[in-house]
Amino acid sequence: MSIARALTGMAVVAAVVVPAGTSEAVVPPEHAVIVCQSASFYANYDSASGPVGLVRVLGYGNKVGHTRGVHPVYNGWAATFDFGKGDWGYVRNECLGGYGSW
Repeated sequence: MSIARALTGMAVVAAVVVPAGTSEAVVPPEHAVIVCQSASFYANYDSASGPVGLVRVLGYGNKVGHTRGVHPVYNGWAATFDFGKGDWGYVRNECLGGYGSW
């Protein structure tokens, strides 16, 4: 096997190993807070059926993160980082506010 062919095979393997959903981790989330009395926090968003996998309900003032214009918003559901638990999910965009307040 030639070195060029071996390297081509390695490049394909490397491309498969890189997770597809790492784009959210590239830009740190901007500090924000939940401004609704309660906000459902879902594990994922399905374009056909909406938010899926309720993880928990966040209350008013919970510290979260979302970088406007960078992190995705699908039909009003914003990719959000819950700083309290350290995980990503989706919250209604109108429940995010107080950007840069902490």
